[in-house]
Amino acid sequence: MEMEFRALLLLTLLGLLFVEPAFGQRGDMDIGEWLRDKVELIKNLEDKLKHVESLQNDVGALEAGLNATVDELMGQKAEVDRLKKENEGLKTRLNATEEEIDRLKRSSAKGAPQIAFSASLANFGEIYKGPCTDKALIYKRVFSNTGNGYDQSTGIFTAPVGGLYFFSFSTYGYNTHVMGAMLMKNGARQISTYDGPTADGSDSSSNAVALQLAAGDKVHMELWDNGRVFDNLNGHTTFSGFLVFPV
Repeated sequence: MEMEFRALLLLTLLGLLFVEPAFGQRGDMDIGEWLRDKVELIKNLEDKLKHVESLQNDVGALEAGLNATVDELMGQKAEVDRLKKENEGLKTRLNATEEEIDRLKRSSAKGAPQIAFSASLANFGEIYKGPCTDKALIYKRVFSNTGNGYDQSTGIFTAPVGGLYFFSFSTYGYNTHVMGAMLMKNGARQISTYDGPTADGSDSSSNAVALQLAAGDKVHMELWDNGRVFDNLNGHTTFSGFLVFPV
């Protein structure tokens, strides 16, 4: 395109030369001076042509820079769109979290069941329990019974609600008999303590467990066969439990 433009300009200048009056008809005009004027004109036109070409190059560079800027802006717009979508996802998760927190607050405000008990075997004097046919241990000295899950007349804890419960117990006895007890859930043994007759004077032990209970499940303590435990107001033989959380 540029070469064609230069060629067209030169041809135009040559045409101007040929349409001038014949050299012989120019009167006293000096031919050398005339030629110098024409050469100067051509040089000026060539300089202007170079300037135009330079401007065209500048325009091309500006256009390339503009295209690069447009590409960069398009990339930034795509990144902004991606961040907007990510932000919308974060807002959705945040709203869900806030709703869950509100639900937990409302649940807490209603009040989770408060269930706990603790008791020891003897409520006065001293007591030796066992050996006996009825091996169930009935803890008469009740320290606490929040929720009324423990029945001190039977020694049985009945779960008021379903949930995870934690139970612990301790046993104390003398060397003349088997010492220990078993924690029973609905009549099935779960954990125990045990110590056979020994030469030492007395033995004590303890154990604990977390149990999943349904509402109405029953937990109590039993002696081993031919077993015996001892208690007094010092609370050597105990049974305790509480609700960790409802399910």
